[in-house]
Amino acid sequence: MKLNEVMTVLEKIAPVSLSDGFCKKFGLYDNSGIIINCGGEINGALFSLDLSINSVNKAKEYGYNLIVTHHPAIYGGISRFDLTRDPQAVALAECLKCGISVISMHLNFDAAPEGIDYHLMRGLGGKNCEILAPIEGGGYGRAYCVQCENFKAFVQRVKKKFGSDRVLSYGADRQVKKVASFCGAGCDDKAIAFAAENGADVFVSSDLKHHEITALLGRGINVIQLTHYCAESFGFEKIYSGISKDLSVPTAFYCDAELM
Repeated sequence: MKLNEVMTVLEKIAPVSLSDGFCKKFGLYDNSGIIINCGGEINGALFSLDLSINSVNKAKEYGYNLIVTHHPAIYGGISRFDLTRDPQAVALAECLKCGISVISMHLNFDAAPEGIDYHLMRGLGGKNCEILAPIEGGGYGRAYCVQCENFKAFVQRVKKKFGSDRVLSYGADRQVKKVASFCGAGCDDKAIAFAAENGADVFVSSDLKHHEITALLGRGINVIQLTHYCAESFGFEKIYSGISKDLSVPTAFYCDAELM
């Protein structure tokens, strides 16, 4: 299987043009697509949320020469390679040394109709939703109804569903009927306003700042903060499960438990 053939399968779920359109519409930046092309036949693909030395070593252990990531392996311009200090440079250098190609599918996987943000909602118990930033049937940021339960019970269910004990929660033990969720680092003034306007009882995202948490609590909205990795690995694995059967090479999914 050639690298461009793998890319064709991935783009059936979420074409890179979706990322380009999302960036153009909302004034964002991304770097999705083929990041490293070492040529030759692909003999196996490791799916990993990040390109790290751990994921590269896992690909080498399997004997695979392709890593598919969610977060861009190269995001901005590279001004220097310091293999003594920069872990990302070490991972990239090891890929080049070992002939491991890399594809990154970032905002397109976030915003796809059944992308990472969608699967975060599904994991939290939502189905039909309002979308903060809609595009081509998908989008980013969702508000939706869930089965009614008290907040403490909801937090425990989230921990179990997402397989993480690193879940922070804030707010009173009131009833949860509606949730607003945003995969990755999705909290800003627009997201807070969207949650409030849609009557959310709970706001779920990652990497929240103190003033954002207090702003939400001040509006009577409880907060659940997942690790960034946990919030996105869940949906990335769902996408992997759907894609892997369409690839004519061996595949594996790598999860870094230290980040969950």
